[in-house]
Amino acid sequence: MYKEDAAGHSPTAPDGSGRGTLVFDVEGMHCASCVTRVEKALSAQPGVAEASADLLTRTARVRLAHRPPAADPTRALMEAAAGAGYPLTLRRRNDGPSSPQARDRKERRRYGRLFAAAAALAVPTAFLGMFLPDPAWSRAAQAVLSGAAVWGTGLVFHKTTWTRLRRGGVGMDALITLGSSAAWFYSAARAPSGEPVFFETAAVIVAFVLLGRYLEARVKARAAQAVENLVEWETWDALVLRDGEWHPLPCRLIRVGDKTSVSPGARIPVDGVIIEGSGEVDESMLTGESRPVPRTVGDPVIGGSVNHAGRLVVEATAVGEDSTAARIARLVDEARASKAPVQRLADRVSAVFIPVVIGLASLTLLWWMLRADPATAVRNATAVLIIACPCALGLATPAAITAVCGRGAELGIIFRSAEVLERMRKLDLAAFDKTGTLTTGRMTLTAVEHDPAHPDFLAAMAGVEQAAGHPIGAAVAEGSRKRGVVPAAAQDVTAFPGRGAEGTVEGRRVTVGSPEFMEQRGIVVGDRWKEVLESARRRGETAFAGAWEGKVRGVAAVRDRPRPGADRVLAALRKRGMETAMLTGDHPLPARRVAGELDVEKVHARLLPEDKARLIEQWRAQGRAVAYVGDGINDAPALAAAAVGMGVGTGTGMAVEAAPVTLMSGNPAQVIHALDLADRALRGIRWNLGWAFFYNTAALPLAAAGLLNPMAAAAAMALSSVSVVANSLRIRNWSPAPLPGAADIGAPGR
Repeated sequence: MYKEDAAGHSPTAPDGSGRGTLVFDVEGMHCASCVTRVEKALSAQPGVAEASADLLTRTARVRLAHRPPAADPTRALMEAAAGAGYPLTLRRRNDGPSSPQARDRKERRRYGRLFAAAAALAVPTAFLGMFLPDPAWSRAAQAVLSGAAVWGTGLVFHKTTWTRLRRGGVGMDALITLGSSAAWFYSAARAPSGEPVFFETAAVIVAFVLLGRYLEARVKARAAQAVENLVEWETWDALVLRDGEWHPLPCRLIRVGDKTSVSPGARIPVDGVIIEGSGEVDESMLTGESRPVPRTVGDPVIGGSVNHAGRLVVEATAVGEDSTAARIARLVDEARASKAPVQRLADRVSAVFIPVVIGLASLTLLWWMLRADPATAVRNATAVLIIACPCALGLATPAAITAVCGRGAELGIIFRSAEVLERMRKLDLAAFDKTGTLTTGRMTLTAVEHDPAHPDFLAAMAGVEQAAGHPIGAAVAEGSRKRGVVPAAAQDVTAFPGRGAEGTVEGRRVTVGSPEFMEQRGIVVGDRWKEVLESARRRGETAFAGAWEGKVRGVAAVRDRPRPGADRVLAALRKRGMETAMLTGDHPLPARRVAGELDVEKVHARLLPEDKARLIEQWRAQGRAVAYVGDGINDAPALAAAAVGMGVGTGTGMAVEAAPVTLMSGNPAQVIHALDLADRALRGIRWNLGWAFFYNTAALPLAAAGLLNPMAAAAAMALSSVSVVANSLRIRNWSPAPLPGAADIGAPGR
């Protein structure tokens, strides 16, 4: 009754998301030049707006134009890539992390088995060739053993080389094929005459390269583990109420509206709302906050979080690709597949690198043939071919980006692209929204004054505010209930961000908002209510009026408090050389009160959303690199205008895709953590690229000069890629230090 289709997939748009993006797994992509060839093949197809390939995850991402001319763009793309020698497999909607995980495990096992076989052949070959006398039988044994290594275990390289050559291209595997086969054929030709041979070189080259592939697969899997952990729980079973009975079903089969039972210690299977029970929920996997938060009936919960106490019954509101965890995993996946501007140089170099190396090896062979014996010439040319593998160049950027995006996801920080990491290094001004960002956003109703002729004032105002969905409205509704007043039912409610709201209550059109908003709606505030409003503002409160039938009927005031530790975050930003500013739609008096408590340098109040965006654009026109931190909904124009927008939100209601950087929790320290991660990302990328360029620049002349043995070259080449990924793994192990005096807001305890 509860089954998927025969292929195990749900019906989907091309990418399973309907967003015009296709994601493919790529076979045979092993170096930076492979990445370039895949991207060129895909970009050349009609209807493709952008194509990028990721060496670390062996994936390609294609963004389609709005109206692709081909009836089936997927088929055309797959044929184009296959024609270049890189078969593609389309990722479907329900292809979660299990598919790449299974592929990675298969790759590790494959290269592990091949290396074990190659080592078993290379060790006796090297022993015979280097430590024993050299009679005819020994040479014959070496020829057989090394031949099995080169043409048996090394067949994986030769197949790829031949496939690429048939399609008019060469890749990294061509260097291995040329180097190992040249050494073996030369030795086989010289063996009968008793001249020097180096069968052991051919065998050891293959063994070392396979070892490098195996180690590379292991460390790459670790680098990407954080992203896979985000949605791994979706493969588990959950108790789902169907036809009046509880059934254990895989999480991926849960539908919107289903009711699920969550026992203490179990993961909540889907985004939803608690309809029965209460408990404490650990959301650290998604927000980075280690402290469990209390949740009860009516509260939203996030799929993947852990219920620590009490049985809960949760009604599903978002499943599959629409869930918070899936959206985050998709965003992180997109970010790690993107390219940082610093990678462009590596891409340009890698596009011509292999042909240049083959030319250099040919010159080396010719040079040494003229100056020494053929054995020396072949050995030195082989060393040039083997040492020059550009794997490290291709892995330098994606390894660091994957590590940073994965660690950020664990800390509740989502980066949308590699480019934003580079922009964050240049920031010199940080602007913050006030309510819900620098302050808790949990307003408290502090005062209500109304015309005695309208005792229903608070009920009418609370009804409109509650329906508008603003944090101030929630405070008014909660405050009215504490005063024994039930908010009235409001219909046709319209919110005016930064100004107020209107709705119909018992046939009357009720307007709620600032005095300026009242005047815009043609409502006269009057001296009495102006004095009440001003008095509340002098106390540092946010005051607003309620009116109907063209007259103000009363005034309410609410108060917010700064978030714990926000002052230390702003101090840390100033220590980094950044100026701080607060942009708010609130009245200047409460805005200045909050700014004074937090020591904010610039304060701009009474701003509409579009005013914030214009102010940021003015700063950028003056040459400032501006970061804006806001709630990701009303602040969308400002987030888009800033050099780096950071959307702050909590729970399933946050605008997780509203900004280049999303801070999952309300912890203000995440701003500092995000900047620290960006610093580490760029340092890691530059170290990796610097090491890769230096390695090839220094090693190629040594090999051409005859100062590098081909076996040592193979070992160094294999370990260079591993070192680049291992360096990036240091980022995965990084933990942010608490801010000075910030024990209450420091690094998440994970």
